[in-house]
Amino acid sequence: MHHLSIDINCDMGEGMGNEAYIMPFISSANIACGGHAGNAESIKRTIEIALKHQVAIGAHPSYHDRENFGRVSQFISVLELAELIAEQYYQFEKIAIQMGAPIHHVKLHGALYNDCAKDALLSKTFIQTIQAIDPTLIIYGLSGSHTIQEAIMAGQPFAREAFADRSYQNNGQLTPRYLDHAMLVEISQVTSQVLKLVQENKVCSMQGDMIDLKVDTICIHGDGDNAIEFAEAIYEALNTNKIEIKKY
Repeated sequence: MHHLSIDINCDMGEGMGNEAYIMPFISSANIACGGHAGNAESIKRTIEIALKHQVAIGAHPSYHDRENFGRVSQFISVLELAELIAEQYYQFEKIAIQMGAPIHHVKLHGALYNDCAKDALLSKTFIQTIQAIDPTLIIYGLSGSHTIQEAIMAGQPFAREAFADRSYQNNGQLTPRYLDHAMLVEISQVTSQVLKLVQENKVCSMQGDMIDLKVDTICIHGDGDNAIEFAEAIYEALNTNKIEIKKY
C-alpha cells in the first residue's frame, strides 16, 4: 500500500486562545486577518506559534463582519470582493514578511467561503485577486466547488478541502449550520469521518449514503468547544493508521 499523508488545517487567531494547544497536532493554520476576527497583534502571535511548531501559515479573509463572526452572507460587487480579499491579505502579508514566515495558502472564511463555493463569478474574482498577488499561493477550497473549478481553469495551485467536524448532505454539500447535526460532536464520528476521507476519498452523508469526495486537506474548526480534543483524537487516529500529517 502506498504511503498515505494528509494536510490537517485549522482556523486560528480568532480569539479563542487555543492556538498553542492545537498547533502540535496540525500541519497548516488559516489565520484570521481582520474581517471576522483578528488584528495585527493576534496575527503576529499566531504566526509565532505556527513557526514554533513548523506549521504552514495561510491568510483567512472574510466578510467585514465581526458582529456575526463572518457567518452571514453579504451582497457585494466583484470589485468590492477583490478589494476585501486584497486588503486583508496585505495586512496579513506585512506581518508575515516582518517575521520571515512564508505564506503557504489562502482560505476564505465562513459565509464568504460558502458563497464563493456556490458562485462561479465570485470564485473567479477570488482566484484572480490571489493570482495577481502571488501565482504560487495554494487556494484551499471546498472539494467539488466552484472555488476549485476556477482555480483549475486559472492554473492556480489548489487543495480540495473536506471537514472533520461537519456533516454532509447527499449532494456532497455541507449541511447548513442552521440545521440540526450540522456540526459533529462525537469524537468517534469525527475520527471515522477523517479516516474514511483519507483512506477511501468517501464521506457518509447525513442520509446514510456513501459519497465520493476527493480530499487534499481536512479542516478542524478552531472555534469549536471541542477543537483541542478533536485535533488530538484525529492526530492519534491518523498516527495509529500510519497516515502522516503534513502540509499540502
